[in-house]
Amino acid sequence: MPLPTATLATYQAIGNREDLSDDIFRISPTDTPFFSGVEKTKATAVTHEWQTQALAAVDTSNYVLEGDDATTDLVTVTVRLGNLCNISDKVARVSGTQQAVDHAGRDDELAYQEVLKGLELKRDMETLLLANQAKVTGDTTTARRMAGIMSWIKTNQSTSGTAPATAGTNSRTNGTQRAFTESQLKTVLSAIWTEGGKPDTIMAGAFNKQVFSTFTGRATPMEEAKSKKIVASVDAYESDFGKLSVVANRFSSTRSVFVLEMDKWKVPFLSGRKMVSIPLAVTGDSRQKQILSEYTLEACNEKASGGVFDLTDS
Repeated sequence: MPLPTATLATYQAIGNREDLSDDIFRISPTDTPFFSGVEKTKATAVTHEWQTQALAAVDTSNYVLEGDDATTDLVTVTVRLGNLCNISDKVARVSGTQQAVDHAGRDDELAYQEVLKGLELKRDMETLLLANQAKVTGDTTTARRMAGIMSWIKTNQSTSGTAPATAGTNSRTNGTQRAFTESQLKTVLSAIWTEGGKPDTIMAGAFNKQVFSTFTGRATPMEEAKSKKIVASVDAYESDFGKLSVVANRFSSTRSVFVLEMDKWKVPFLSGRKMVSIPLAVTGDSRQKQILSEYTLEACNEKASGGVFDLTDS
C-alpha cells in the first residue's frame, strides 16, 4: 500500500536529530603477555648492565689424599652483560576546534586520544621486546635500539637457521621453515633443564598455538557431554621437567615458539620515563601530548630459557 498523499515521512523531513550511540566499540587487541608478565625494574643509565654467574664444571676426578695439603681451585668469575635503553613514543594531537565541539562517547577528545596512544605504545613495546633485533648504539641521526629476546636466546634452541654469534649483540639468521613438533619442544626443554633452568611459560603465535594443541594426548578434541562443550585447546604442558603454561601472543614472531623462565627476564625503565605523558609546546591552534617510554630488556640469564625457531606459520 503506498504512502497516503501529503504524509510527511522521514525521507523528506528536515531537522530530525541523529541517533549516535555514546558507546565506542574497539576490537583491536591490547593484551601483552610478555610485557605484562615480567618484572619492571629501574635503569640508571642509557646502557643498562648486569652480571651472570656460572659454577665451575663438575670435576669427575675429585678425589684427594688423606692428610694432603688443600689445593686452591680456579675462581669462576662473573660475566658482565648489557643492553641499551631505547625510546618508544606515540603523539596525540587534536585541533582546538575538535576539542571544543560536542563529542559522542567521550568528553575530552585529547584525553581519549591519549589513552588510545598509550595502548598502541604498549603493543609496540611488546613487539620490540620479542623481536629479532641486535642492539644499536645509535648517534645523533640513528636511534638507539635494544637487543630483543630473539637476539639473546642462543644456548637452548631448535632451529634450521643460525643462532646469534654473541647473545644480545647479534641477531639470529632465519632458516628454512619447518612444521612445529613436540620432539623439537622436548629437545629445548631438555637443554634448558641441563643448563639449570626451570621454564614456566611456552609462548606462541596463533598458528603454532593451535599446532601445540594437537600434540600427544590432545590429538583428538574431547567432548564433555554434561556441559555440552568441546575442548580442543591446551593451556598447560606437563613435561618431564615441570609444568608450563601455554600462552598465545599476538605480537611475537609467528615463526617462533618461546620457552621461557619468566623471572629471568626484566624490563628496566629509566627513572621518570615509564609510560609518561608529556604535554608538548603549543605551536598553533592545537594541543598535543607525547606518551613515551625509555626502556630495555634485561636477559638475567638466557640459559634459563630457549626457543623453537624457523617454524611454518600458516
